[in-house]
Order: sequence, then structure tokens, then C-alpha cells
Amino acid sequence: QVHFVESGGGLVQPGGPLRLSCAASGFTFNNYAMRRYRRAPGKEREFVAYISVGGRRTDYADAVKGRFIISRDNAKNTVWLQMNTLKPEDTAVYYCSASVFWGQGTQVTVSS
Repeated sequence: QVHFVESGGGLVQPGGPLRLSCAASGFTFNNYAMRRYRRAPGKEREFVAYISVGGRRTDYADAVKGRFIISRDNAKNTVWLQMNTLKPEDTAVYYCSASVFWGQGTQVTVSS
């Protein structure tokens, strides 16, 4: 059974950092590219970041490029999203995804 444990969300002040983790189980993690998405209040879910199977290729939404870094460790079945210089508009529920599999999400709130 596919299962994700998402963690690291919380309340952070503007300009601060936060690191999200997503630990996966129940499927062959190193066969799947991983993506992070987010859904802000009242908005559609949007793509945030992508990392290839081996971790050598990454891609980011323009809104987070230069501030967020996605990484993975296939030995630990885990993907991370390092978020720096956070802005209030980054407030959202953040999800990890592997193809059709989705995590439960973790709330990130950026506010002073």
C-alpha cells in the first residue's frame, strides 16, 4: 500500500526558511520522478518542483525558482523541499506526488 509521511510544515515569518520532508513507502521509490505541488486558500493546486528518478534533473515553478531546492535520497525513499526566503504568498498546503500517488499534504503558513 502506497504511503507518504509528509512533515516539516508550520508557521514561519516572511524571509525565513522551512524544509519539507516526504518519506514514501509501498512502491519502488527509485523508479519514480517526484513532484511537489501546493494549493493556496481559494486557488487551484499548482506545480512547485520536480526531481528526476536519479535526482540529476530538477525543475521549478517560476514563482519559487531561486528560492526553493528539491532533493531526494533513494536509499531513504525520501524527497525534501528546502524553502528559503519565504513569502506570504507561499502560504499553502504542500503535497508530494509520484505519478498518480499523492501525499496527504502539510500546511505551510508564512506570516508575521
